Amino acid sequence: MNSHSHSFALLFPGQGSQSLGMLSELSESFNIVQKIFSQASDVLHYDLWEVVQKGPVEKLDQTEFTQPALLAADVAVYRYWKSVTEKTPRFLAGHSLGEYAALVCAESIDFEDAISLVSYRGQYMQAAVQKDAGAMAAIVGLADNVVVDVCHQASRVGVVSPANYNSIGQIVIAGETIAVDKAIALAKIAGAKIAKKIPVSVPSHCALMQPAADKMAEKLKSIHIKKPKIAVIQNADVKSFDSPDNIRDALVRQLTSPVRWVETVQYMIEKNCKLFFECGPGKVLTGLNKRISLEITTESLNVIQQ
Repeated sequence: MNSHSHSFALLFPGQGSQSLGMLSELSESFNIVQKIFSQASDVLHYDLWEVVQKGPVEKLDQTEFTQPALLAADVAVYRYWKSVTEKTPRFLAGHSLGEYAALVCAESIDFEDAISLVSYRGQYMQAAVQKDAGAMAAIVGLADNVVVDVCHQASRVGVVSPANYNSIGQIVIAGETIAVDKAIALAKIAGAKIAKKIPVSVPSHCALMQPAADKMAEKLKSIHIKKPKIAVIQNADVKSFDSPDNIRDALVRQLTSPVRWVETVQYMIEKNCKLFFECGPGKVLTGLNKRISLEITTESLNVIQQ
């Protein structure tokens, strides 16, 4: 592609985008959706489509089930999209778990390997922190440096740090519950519009995830990773890598590092990318992108193209 004037990127959402019954409409029109889910079920030894369609929602929301469910959903939307278009994106990027979907769609990691990986990732993350010992909170309306400072002050009582730089003035923090509570109180004093806990079972992207990162590093050693056919901008460094070892390393560090989503989108904008497609269920990233830049368009691919 010699000119990047019409370049676009695909974005793959992570946890928080799941919903009971997701992709049911798409699956009625495109059997590729069912096919992807049955491939995943073969790896997992349980019926993933049934979990997604019938739940119960408490089960779908457990990270161990959410992760393979969303990976399969993201990839299914991508395969459906590929079946109706000839176009190739210039970049791929995924939010947290979505990074695995991006690497699958870039043909860097086999789908079956990725399903296995994220299933373990969910189990390792759940096991890293005792129930209710960790938390995450959304902080809206404060500058990044103020949130960093608030976390720094609150970390006198326990581990807490920025976990997701989601959009301008919207940051999610993660850590030990006691320290997250302290940071919420300090953020309110600092003038945050919103500072409240979000319903997650695990405090992702903070130092508490180190045990999970160590286990993932071990797991990733045995996974065959190829050079991506499309550049995947990875969360931890806002960079794309060609070497399998660099990709592995970025996936390991991703668990304890913040998701630098704002910078990721800005990086693609700087490379003349003005059009983005959210490749997965829901419209979470579409909403975040609107607050990152006014000069870009983001559309959801999870709608049947007429």
